[in-house]
Amino acid sequence: MKQNEVSRATMGRIPTYLRYLKDHIHTTENISATTLAQQLHLGEVQVRKDLNAVSGAGRPKTGYNIKALIAALERFVGCDEKSSVVIVGAGKLGRALLDYRGFGDYGLEILAAFDAAVDAVGQSNSGKPIHPMCDFAGFCARNAVKIGIITVPASDAQQVADLLVENGIRGIWCFAPCTLNVPPEIPVQYENMALSLAYLNSKIISGESL
Repeated sequence: MKQNEVSRATMGRIPTYLRYLKDHIHTTENISATTLAQQLHLGEVQVRKDLNAVSGAGRPKTGYNIKALIAALERFVGCDEKSSVVIVGAGKLGRALLDYRGFGDYGLEILAAFDAAVDAVGQSNSGKPIHPMCDFAGFCARNAVKIGIITVPASDAQQVADLLVENGIRGIWCFAPCTLNVPPEIPVQYENMALSLAYLNSKIISGESL
């Protein structure tokens, strides 16, 4: 199964599988989906579907070779080939994303943030660099940046998107409440936090009405 055919929920569970497989001492070379489900408090059927989608079915009565499964999961999330990422917009949200460590679980490395209000290179709380915009083009070229994150106001988002595309960015994660005009080969993932919270609220309300 191709990666783009795997559900977002499955993608979200893969780092959990990886952490368990890598952080625990295993007394056998193999592990079954049943054991993995029990240890992680997940449904056995769900675990089987996840692993089958990423690495193929386990062997009957044997399960999955642990080393081979770890390698397959790491390949799938890109741990064997890091993708470099930058952020444009070093406000509170941009800085929070810059310092978040969980992206590494998916083979992503946020290298730096950029902001028009910055005059000289500074640092985030974790020590990552925050650059003025004049450094953007050179930084992207030197570091082969693949993904750009937009955390600027909606009024500035299209200009930032144009800059990302001009500098070879191949994918955009946009937190601005707008729709970007980019070439068709550039995928854009929009993140609407208000909508996510409203959806959660709707689930609560519908549950209360039952």
